[in-house]
Amino acid sequence: MRDFGIGSWPTRVARTRPDGVAMIHFGVSTTFAEVAERTARLANALRAKGIGRGDRIAYLGHNSSALAETLFAAARLGAVFVPLNTRLAPPETAYILRDCEPSLFVWGPSFENTVEHPDVKALGIPTVAVGEDPRAGEFEALLRSGDPTPLDEPISHDDLVMIQYTSGTSGHPKGVMMTHGNITWNVLHVILDMDLTQGTVALVAAPMFHTAGLNVHFLPTFLKGGTALIEESWRPERMLDLIAEHRVTYLFGVTSMYQSLAQSPRWAEADLSSVSVAESGGSPLPEVLLRTYADRGVAIIQGFGLTESSPGATILPPADTVRKLGSAGLPHTFADARIVRPDFTTADVDEVGEILVQGPNVTKGYWRNEEATKAAFVDGDWLRTGDLARVDADGYIYIVDRLKDMIISGGENVYPAEVEAAIVAHPAVDEAAVIGVPDARWGEVGRAVVTLRPGASLTPEELLGFLDGRIARYKIPKSAVIVEALPHNASGKLVKRTVKEQFSD
Repeated sequence: MRDFGIGSWPTRVARTRPDGVAMIHFGVSTTFAEVAERTARLANALRAKGIGRGDRIAYLGHNSSALAETLFAAARLGAVFVPLNTRLAPPETAYILRDCEPSLFVWGPSFENTVEHPDVKALGIPTVAVGEDPRAGEFEALLRSGDPTPLDEPISHDDLVMIQYTSGTSGHPKGVMMTHGNITWNVLHVILDMDLTQGTVALVAAPMFHTAGLNVHFLPTFLKGGTALIEESWRPERMLDLIAEHRVTYLFGVTSMYQSLAQSPRWAEADLSSVSVAESGGSPLPEVLLRTYADRGVAIIQGFGLTESSPGATILPPADTVRKLGSAGLPHTFADARIVRPDFTTADVDEVGEILVQGPNVTKGYWRNEEATKAAFVDGDWLRTGDLARVDADGYIYIVDRLKDMIISGGENVYPAEVEAAIVAHPAVDEAAVIGVPDARWGEVGRAVVTLRPGASLTPEELLGFLDGRIARYKIPKSAVIVEALPHNASGKLVKRTVKEQFSD
């Protein structure tokens, strides 16, 4: 076999775990041998449609076995998988599709409105629909049409395998390029530093279009030979049932997910005895939430990362979850991190600076965006994260703040520039500033502070209603304030710091 990429994983794991259950979705169990056969068929069927090395395959759908099979088949072909955020508005999805120019657009149930939207329809991309039952319908027919003989396409770790789009500060998303090697090293980091076993049962309910849900939760479990219990969404009461029924050992979630579970009326009596690994990312968890889980015998392990590092950069060792409560931990085994001053010299212990990361899991850059790629790296291959952190005397890293104005709401990145651009499209709006304000459920939510054009009238409710359908709902601010003027400095630049000081309460 000349394929050393992630598309070969089903075949490789099936050698020793053919009858092991790889995935459970909609109550249907799929063994590793079955995944190997199905992805081989799909890869051959895609090749028969003229799709090959370097071609992009976009996927829009909720968590599904079909998503995993499409990824593995694309990787086996040498093609590039492009998972799309299911929460984007159709015009936003259309922008990404125009940027990556896929040869095929695979989409799941409930996304017909996006596929039929004029902005998407006009692109003329061939589509394949995944049925309500992923083992029936157009996608399944395509898969079954393929030959089960595995392809022998030479794949190296330097080959591109995935583009994951992340919101850009300029208002447009950027495509983070990931190689087979980037993802492989990230998966190895998780397996090594989280101590996964073949007995791992992962409850995969975080979105698999996200780098964490896919590259931190699903793929490490798969490569280790564990079982991924795939759920389309996080529903607290159902999650508690599944944890007990399937003896789930591995959880991953963001603040809002863990909070909703702890707020269940069944929390105190819920059977969590099987959970050995609970990990979180996206934003630091409140200390009170960490202690709530610790009181139930579940230590939530926090890490730090970003899409550009596939995403793991640091992880808090399980043994340190109490001693270093609130820390993002240490660099992963084969990754490195350092805290630097604005001149990129190394910061002292407990001095706040920007965190830079380096390692084989770090992206080679942004799709068709040389300028952004160049700006992302310093000192050769050190990736600028845009996050502020400090390191203690023991080398443990603590995330402090964001160098940029990015808002992280429920684990989703929200860039104010993108939201502000949508707000000022309203004919009554003169200027807008979007800031993040604390929120008990989501950790942080947006607040729009807006001035109006002379003689115009607009209520906060009307403004927020205007944004619905123009940008993803999670990006829409939860509140809006209409003001007479916004603060500017001598050069006319909006002073965001002053806006936060005045309107965060």
